[in-house]
Amino acid sequence: MKNWNLPIALTWLRIILIPVFTLLFFLPYREVDPHWLDWLAAAIFALAAITDWFDGFLARRWQQTSDFGAFLDPVADKLMVAAALILLVYLDRTSPIAAMIIIGREITISALREWMAQAGKRNSIAVATIGKFKTAAQMVAIILLLIDRIPSLGLDFLFLGNVLMVIACILTLWSMFHYLLLAAREFRR
Repeated sequence: MKNWNLPIALTWLRIILIPVFTLLFFLPYREVDPHWLDWLAAAIFALAAITDWFDGFLARRWQQTSDFGAFLDPVADKLMVAAALILLVYLDRTSPIAAMIIIGREITISALREWMAQAGKRNSIAVATIGKFKTAAQMVAIILLLIDRIPSLGLDFLFLGNVLMVIACILTLWSMFHYLLLAAREFRR
């Protein structure tokens, strides 16, 4: 299989982990402490987030980048984040507005990148530093919101997670406008 290597396998693992961490909140566990399930879901999501960084690093380092990997990696990222945000809204741990902003931006930028690729200008909207900060804030916020709290220590991560979610939303909008401006400049030329 031409498109099969470790970076692609890690990307597929990320996609497979989405229903795993989601189902933890819907299976009929009666004997299991719900806070343990929160931690398990957060750990699975964190593992998926780490594979997001690691698969790209390995693909570049081992020169195993491919068009298929370039397509699948952002799809896996967006599916993972969208599933987590929808779950967190369902669990009433974050704002539906935050989820709509982040998911809406992901759809908009994906469509923009596709349009730019069809116009032969794919590289003109490469990932910017602001997008990396947005991703970091978003991932940490989601992990904290999945953990929820540690009752035995009196720790509640909802406030901090939602502060980071607001920061992620601001960075999300900022990065979206950054990419839209780059695209507009390209088409004015």
